[in-house]
Amino acid sequence: MTYLVTGGAGFIGSHVAEALLKRGERAVVIDNFNDYYDPAIKRHNAERLRHDDKCVIIEGDIRDKALIHRLFSEHDVSHVAHLAAMAGVRESVQRARLYMDVNVTGTLNLLEASKTAKIKQFVLASTSSVYGKTQMLPFIESDSADRPLAAYPASKRAAELLAHTYSNLADMQVTALRFFNVYGPAGRPDMMPWRLMEATRTGDEIKLFNGGDIHRDWTYIADTVRGILAALDRPLGYEVINLGCGAPISLKDFVEIIEEFAGKRINTVSVATPPSDPPITFCDNRKARELLGFAPSVSIRDGLWQTWEWYRAYRGL
Repeated sequence: MTYLVTGGAGFIGSHVAEALLKRGERAVVIDNFNDYYDPAIKRHNAERLRHDDKCVIIEGDIRDKALIHRLFSEHDVSHVAHLAAMAGVRESVQRARLYMDVNVTGTLNLLEASKTAKIKQFVLASTSSVYGKTQMLPFIESDSADRPLAAYPASKRAAELLAHTYSNLADMQVTALRFFNVYGPAGRPDMMPWRLMEATRTGDEIKLFNGGDIHRDWTYIADTVRGILAALDRPLGYEVINLGCGAPISLKDFVEIIEEFAGKRINTVSVATPPSDPPITFCDNRKARELLGFAPSVSIRDGLWQTWEWYRAYRGL
């Protein structure tokens, strides 16, 4: 079997591709190496995969319909882990058209090609951001999730609905996974863990929404990858499943853990929380436990320590 991993040079995608290769699968990785953050980081991720002759890395865009269809036919794709996207809630506020184009049109291209190829399973990366400022805590899949706060979650919710259409009309097996604040080694530099760790080195000022009195349900990358692989292995018809740790922590406490590891204070300043960001993310992961055997095992402290050790090695500290 051959697994297509879109966004496979990105943070989550590269870890998923690596895990598939380690268990002996063939992987086709596609990534456009865009400049949302430093493309050198993605190329560094891709180098982790190149040593395996079961991996093919293709530089291309999921909006290229002809390319996508060609990939499926040339490589006999059987499973899709669709992780490519324009990411970032706040960035999407000013770039709604781009986010919709990549995250919806790109997903449409993959669903069309998957239908033609009669693939065995399609796993779609979604986000906890679709829940917006819901009053239903913890976040549960039965929530309507119809009040997104920015273009990024709106595009992801649209992709979920589009995927349901293909599951219904083409009898496709589709699982949409709503990720919760994924972090870990080789993480994205625009996300808070990397930014805080960089700030211990550079002294740069870090803005904390509401003085750090917001809560996020951080989920370690290894736990997330195990959940993704379980979804790839278990066709369930059409399902939307939360994939998160289920243990929110305040941003203030999060900062203090990294300060402890670094042995220094981080230069922070309190700012108002923007309207694009909810006050909390909080995963009800009972469905993932039941359907995927999901059992997150890495605590926030242990996960941040492993991330800190990776960061120090990456920066040569």
